[in-house]
Amino acid sequence: MYFGVDYYPEHWDIDMIDEDLTRMKEMGVNIVRIGEFAWHLMEPKDGEYDFSFFDMVIKKAKENNIKVMFGTPTATFPAWLANEHQDILSEEIDGNKRIFGGRRQYCYTSSTYRDYSRKISKKLVTHYKDEETIISWQVDNEFGHERSDMCYCDKCHIDFQNFLKNKYQNIDELNEKYGTIFWGQTYNNFDEIPIPKTTITTHNPALRLDWSRYRSFTLNRYAIEQIDIVKANKGTHQQVTTNASGGFFNKYFDHDEQFKELDFASYDNYPVWGGLVEPMPPEEIAMTLDFIRGLKDDNFWIVEQLMGAQGHDVIGYLPRPNQAKMWAHQGMAHGCNSMIWFRWRGMTRGAEQFCFGIIDHDNTNGRKYREVQEFIKYMKPHEEIVNSKIKSDVAILYSYDNVWSWRIQKQSSTYNFNDELVKLYRPFYRKNLNIDVIPASRDISKYKVVLIPNLMIADTKLKARLDKFLEDGGRVVFTYRAGIRDTYNNINFKETIPCSLREMVGARVEEIESLGEGISAEVSYNNEKFKAKVWRDLLKVETANELVGYNDFYKDYSCATENEYKNGKVYYIGSSLDDKLMNLLSDRIIEGLNLDVIDSPENLEIYKRILNNKDYFFISNHSGEEIEFNGKIFNPYEIKVEKRLC
Repeated sequence: MYFGVDYYPEHWDIDMIDEDLTRMKEMGVNIVRIGEFAWHLMEPKDGEYDFSFFDMVIKKAKENNIKVMFGTPTATFPAWLANEHQDILSEEIDGNKRIFGGRRQYCYTSSTYRDYSRKISKKLVTHYKDEETIISWQVDNEFGHERSDMCYCDKCHIDFQNFLKNKYQNIDELNEKYGTIFWGQTYNNFDEIPIPKTTITTHNPALRLDWSRYRSFTLNRYAIEQIDIVKANKGTHQQVTTNASGGFFNKYFDHDEQFKELDFASYDNYPVWGGLVEPMPPEEIAMTLDFIRGLKDDNFWIVEQLMGAQGHDVIGYLPRPNQAKMWAHQGMAHGCNSMIWFRWRGMTRGAEQFCFGIIDHDNTNGRKYREVQEFIKYMKPHEEIVNSKIKSDVAILYSYDNVWSWRIQKQSSTYNFNDELVKLYRPFYRKNLNIDVIPASRDISKYKVVLIPNLMIADTKLKARLDKFLEDGGRVVFTYRAGIRDTYNNINFKETIPCSLREMVGARVEEIESLGEGISAEVSYNNEKFKAKVWRDLLKVETANELVGYNDFYKDYSCATENEYKNGKVYYIGSSLDDKLMNLLSDRIIEGLNLDVIDSPENLEIYKRILNNKDYFFISNHSGEEIEFNGKIFNPYEIKVEKRLC
């Protein structure tokens, strides 16, 4: 189990390194993460490689018995490269080049950039392949972050056309699948196909979905190429990872495709960021951790764990005393088994001067230093349970095709896929159930309940797995707009919604309504009234039973249903319902399944782990107030690892 810091010794007077490493050791550090933004230092001129600075840093780390995670530096290319090869620069939708000066300004399609990336990565990894102090390589840094997954340059345009040529047998097939007869958009050849830059009204939704798939293809082609280079040249004792940033469902790449090539998954955990007046809610933080764990179905690393206030231009919320320590604890509860904090010391120059670290600009050991020190000391005795595998009876499924389809046409002005996924996740999280967040392509046979938010695109393979899951007695929950589209992003013709899922759901959607800002519909469940927002499907039951009904003009229609299908049960929720009602429905969904529900007060998260057939509980108080539970008082943001709850 590793505890460490993100360390940038190149930012400081080199005479500080000995003192820094001594203070790190006193804090409990046994690893540092270095190098991911230092390309120019490694290659100050084209083809002139110099690793002497990091030779010295690694020697110092070794002397202090501190291991190293080394980042390949391709996220920040040197100025000379941009100056000599303008073709590496990505472009905005309006055609403006992203000039040198930020980070990740490169185009994934650029053969020049791919060539230079191959060379620097191979040189770096080969140089250190026998270095025992380096135990892991991090490839690039936060792929796709800050809109770097999108480029509209001419190279991408031509490559996209070739991508479509490889996908479709001929232009007639593409025209048919896209429905280009509409608005007279029929193409005579692939060279006529545009990329979705700004136009009047909007581009064809099928084109836009293929463009999203293409963006994922280009990013992952580059990432996997880099991963393969590191694997081919590293030492046998060294592992390979890359660090995912948050906001997964706002990205234009499929994380699963990329992460399956890695030895372990890594994550940058920022529950709050610049401009936010308060952190993400506990369940949303938990969901992101479960998403990362789901990429490899295994424990993971956090390689940037927030400690101080963050922001590039606008500084965000300052974590309260012990709150950031609590977030670190929550991370380890959900499967993180090694943790690296961002950053060792706040930088005094450059764009991240207001990204505060463990040590502030005064360079003294303050509250944050002591909190990290206390946390490391507390968690070390729990290494065996931290390394244990997590078992979940509940899974939530997502597919990027579906996420992108929603981004292309969100249909309701108030719709947000992430919000709706969290709304479905939240009631089960509040029951303190372990939940896996996994791609819809995964095997689901080990679960008891599968939750599928807003599945517009339902492919036949998933349908077959759901059929088998229900034969085995599982329970499936769909939410509104399920099954309406094919894999080309077109509405299914001559099929009644939810189309291929209709028999499974046991109800049909006769009409729909978008509920925009400030609009809601009243619904009833067990004679109690609630609000439905964002959307509503007007359901007519067939073999299903009504659970929630509308109270207004559409009282003859159902809002949510339950259907016994094969040996399982299928639930359909036709609107975005308030939290209280979702909690009541979740009670119904898990009834009789004998799940490990733990009733705890709001904001007291209890996460169960099992080691050698014994239960352990990670308890996190997410509140700034005392919480009483089972006769114990948990102080604001207090953390505990307990063997029993009473």
